[in-house]
Amino acid sequence: METSSAMFIGTCLKEHQKIYKEWFNIADSDGDRHVSGNDATKFFSMSKLSRQELKQVWAVADSKRKGFLGLTEFITAMELVTLAQEGHEITSDLLKVDMMSVELPVLEGLENVVYKQKASKAYADDEDNGYVKVIGLLAKLAVVTQPQAATAKASWFKSKAITKPQVNVVTIVDGLKRLYAEKLKPLEVTYRFNDFASPVLTTFIKHLLGCEYPGAHIGPEPTTDRFVVAMSGPDERTIPGNTMAVQADMPFNGLTSFGGAFLSKFECSQMPHPLLDQITLVDTPGVLSGEKQRMRRSYDFTGVISWFASKCDMILLLFDPHKLDISDEFKRVITSLRGNEDKIRVVLNKADQVDTQQPMRVYGALMWSLGKVLNTPEVVHVYIGYAFGYNMNQLFEKEQSDLITDLMTMPKKHIKEFVKRARAAKINAYIMSHSKKEMPAMMGKLKAQQRLIDNLQQEFEKVQQEYHLPAGDFPSVEHFKEVLGGYNIDKFEKLKPKMIQAEDDMLDYDIPDLLKKFRNPYE
Repeated sequence: METSSAMFIGTCLKEHQKIYKEWFNIADSDGDRHVSGNDATKFFSMSKLSRQELKQVWAVADSKRKGFLGLTEFITAMELVTLAQEGHEITSDLLKVDMMSVELPVLEGLENVVYKQKASKAYADDEDNGYVKVIGLLAKLAVVTQPQAATAKASWFKSKAITKPQVNVVTIVDGLKRLYAEKLKPLEVTYRFNDFASPVLTTFIKHLLGCEYPGAHIGPEPTTDRFVVAMSGPDERTIPGNTMAVQADMPFNGLTSFGGAFLSKFECSQMPHPLLDQITLVDTPGVLSGEKQRMRRSYDFTGVISWFASKCDMILLLFDPHKLDISDEFKRVITSLRGNEDKIRVVLNKADQVDTQQPMRVYGALMWSLGKVLNTPEVVHVYIGYAFGYNMNQLFEKEQSDLITDLMTMPKKHIKEFVKRARAAKINAYIMSHSKKEMPAMMGKLKAQQRLIDNLQQEFEKVQQEYHLPAGDFPSVEHFKEVLGGYNIDKFEKLKPKMIQAEDDMLDYDIPDLLKKFRNPYE
């Protein structure tokens, strides 16, 4: 699943590579090894292509939607510019063309840009050399004339200076991480948001990766008896769940609440793979049906599913054409996905194993079954898949392409999930501070707390009316009651308007600015 743009350097003439590297350095105005949208609009304008053509060039070259071009993507863009100048329509199919025969693009005015940059660099070097000499002389004079006491004082002041390290934001995800650490996490920690937040796939993953991940088990029955996280790593290895849950650099600390019985059924499978550099896949146990449903799992299966669902970008429900029944356990699993229905994608797998007329009947039966358990006004999208490894016809090929495209657009969903979490954290802060405000100053605190918990629905309505909040953003009353009973409400924090304002500014200004920075510059 290596991205096609990465193949351009390998198929490009060596003399062209050298020229492209020089052009890349010219286009990279700030020397950060990235050609930003602003850099691209200035440099690519010399190609004299239309804005629509350049929009397509950028979209194909920046296939990972990073919002900038590295050297590899820049070379891809230059090759596409050449093809566009020759009259080709810019599509991702052009990436399959043999680039050894593709000439350099025509860039009008490039010679003037190169001349001006070299002249500016030579002038800057001369100026810097003179500046360094003067500063060096002044430094020597200062050492001779400056009293020792003053030097010690200057040193004392210097030691107190604290410089915050600047976070280099080169992707949307980097920007979201910085916003989370600076503005959202303090709000979550202050009001204990993480404590109150509602928390047949193996073959499919093998197809996506083009190989089995370490520890994969594939068979006709549900052979995956554990939750396996497939993620990028320096080499192939398997990490036990107990270890994963306590590692500070991994996002699985919250799973410790499900106990050792679950952690023994949880593991991480790492391997170097270009797809896993972009997304992390979670392979879940097969859902039990028939007599097997009488077997009780040793942990809260639906609770774990709900935890992963609240944190993932996409949920794939895979069905086989011969196993369309939705068991009681499957119903409970789908119920636990409430609030995340927009993430659900359904895949009717191995559809080529039935007769020619059967797929449409199977499709209809599946839609009917799903309609009884998925409470959504929209019809769920069902992708039709084939038994991976077998020949596929045009329909299956197009369905596979659509699903892969859907998967590759997941980085766009990070913004939506981030905003959703920020709004939930804000409402949680309002609820916590309101509950604190309703507690008496001295006597009767236990009775007051129990009264608040018993009438939590009414308290939610008070918060909604006071702060003009949408009712749909409030958490589940029953879940909140269950968690709230284990806390002393009197110990909650009062409302901190500065934190709320910081979160509002993040949603109103910071995130739109981040999206503007990393969008296609020609849109």
